Amino acid sequence: MKRFRELPLFRSFLLFFVFMSTFLIESGAQIVLPLYPGKIPNSKPAPDEETSEYDADGLLIISKISRPTLTVCLPPKEKATGVAVIICPGGGYWVVAAGHEGADVAKSFNDAGIAAFVLKYRIPNDHTMVNKEIGPLQDAQRALQIVRSRAAEWGIDPHHVGIMGFSAGGHLASTAGTHFKKSYIDNPRKINLRPDFMLLIYPVISFTDAIGHIGSRDQLLGKNPSQEKIKYYSNELQVTDQTPPAFLVHAKDDPAVPYANSEAFASALKKHHIPVKVFLYEKGGHGFGLINKTSDIRWMDICLEWLKSTGN
Repeated sequence: MKRFRELPLFRSFLLFFVFMSTFLIESGAQIVLPLYPGKIPNSKPAPDEETSEYDADGLLIISKISRPTLTVCLPPKEKATGVAVIICPGGGYWVVAAGHEGADVAKSFNDAGIAAFVLKYRIPNDHTMVNKEIGPLQDAQRALQIVRSRAAEWGIDPHHVGIMGFSAGGHLASTAGTHFKKSYIDNPRKINLRPDFMLLIYPVISFTDAIGHIGSRDQLLGKNPSQEKIKYYSNELQVTDQTPPAFLVHAKDDPAVPYANSEAFASALKKHHIPVKVFLYEKGGHGFGLINKTSDIRWMDICLEWLKSTGN
């Protein structure tokens, strides 16, 4: 009898939770969703060792991620354009720079009427994953699946959902844009996993010895990957006629990820007649986020103009 007496209270709590979630989303507040409602695919039983801290430059860094999430950041309804961007912060597949390459960028998109979703993807780790090389891609595909499946609820056009990535997050975003024909997650409704556009900021594109970021490659594929794996995850070599359009930003003096990565990807896209724009700073180094302090030009302004020119 006690269980039946408590049932109305449980229902009231559930209704309140649903109401508050809807209210927070409609009011423009952020909602953090677990990426998977149940068992996380491709995972091993392991304790949650995730940590968050601010580095010496005051940047928010999250490490040891094994429970991925998606933070929903919606613009005010009166400003919403229907366009959505899934943001993959960088960090060498070692950590996630969730602030200046995540939350700050989401706010900038919201100000322009674009819905933003910050993806806290899993860090490749043999202790927490069965196959670490596909874990981040699974999370990116799952994010695309969630956004498109709930597009009507969030006021999004499912045909205008793009993906963005910084540094190694750019490798993840460009992998999602070049490897979408194979689903690495359960997709019974066959929701489209191809991003409609890619925004790649000082991205790792290649895993080749010549221009690749070897640290990211080691983290994702291990110290001695086969040439077949290197080619498969060198995304300039995976472009087809179906690869989505791309906007790329890089500094020529980037000491970590050579700007040849952006040039190689743009060249491959052009060969397949895919719209692409590359904006290069003369200086700025790596990891500058929204603001390159060496220039008065805001790449985000150029990015938003490019999005409009492509119909987004």
